[in-house]
Amino acid sequence: MNGQARQENEPILSARGIVNRFGAQKVHDQIDLDIQAGEIIGLAGGSGAGKSVLLKTLAGLHKPDGGQVLLNGEPVESIPGAKKAALIGVLFQQGALFSSLSVADNILLPLRERTALPDAEQEQIAAMKLALAGLPADSALKFPAQLSGGMVKRVALARALALDPRILFLDEPTSDLDPISASGIDALILQLNRSLGLTVVIVTHDLTTLFSICGRIALLVDQKIMIDTLDALMQSDHPWVREFLHGPRAQGAMTARTKNHGSG
Repeated sequence: MNGQARQENEPILSARGIVNRFGAQKVHDQIDLDIQAGEIIGLAGGSGAGKSVLLKTLAGLHKPDGGQVLLNGEPVESIPGAKKAALIGVLFQQGALFSSLSVADNILLPLRERTALPDAEQEQIAAMKLALAGLPADSALKFPAQLSGGMVKRVALARALALDPRILFLDEPTSDLDPISASGIDALILQLNRSLGLTVVIVTHDLTTLFSICGRIALLVDQKIMIDTLDALMQSDHPWVREFLHGPRAQGAMTARTKNHGSG
């Protein structure tokens, strides 16, 4: 914020003219994206569309070939590491837990690296994040190999929440999970968004996640980006968008959305 008052409607994150290439192949061509504080936005696209690369670009983990990302009005690449870690939490694909560390030690890593808090206070925070992620206290002593897929994702989410970030970047948070576990992760994301006011950016191919908890959806199509509500995007006549949002797999996701909205 740099001591200047920011407008209430100013996006927490703004990307302009983003270009990314894989070798000679251009994957993102002049992408613009604004993310408002407190929203859940889903990011989807076909295979090879560069969803994870865009997520890492937005989070400041990948430098684009062109364009700029502003976080809280500052260029993301110029934000000091400790400050950036306090603003951004990231859940990587497959959780990316350290197999040689216990659950507690995985969650403690950001606290140990980025804070000078006493050990006892760090451990108390880690226990709170574990509970916030919906895991029992005794899971703290387990190792990743002893966890189910859903528990791995929850531990990774607890670690992403360790420093109380303002914005969460989640890369395929429900991938490889059974429908019940995936639904539990979706409900947890929605709960964190509503109770803590977290801004959430989700890369996912899970239509149920996109349909049921995302206020807006950003679709990577033909190196560009289409951003709107689900209802608006469903009116698109773009062939890929129509196939994606109206295909057989979308029917079950629409049912889940109706149920979610009905109970909300």
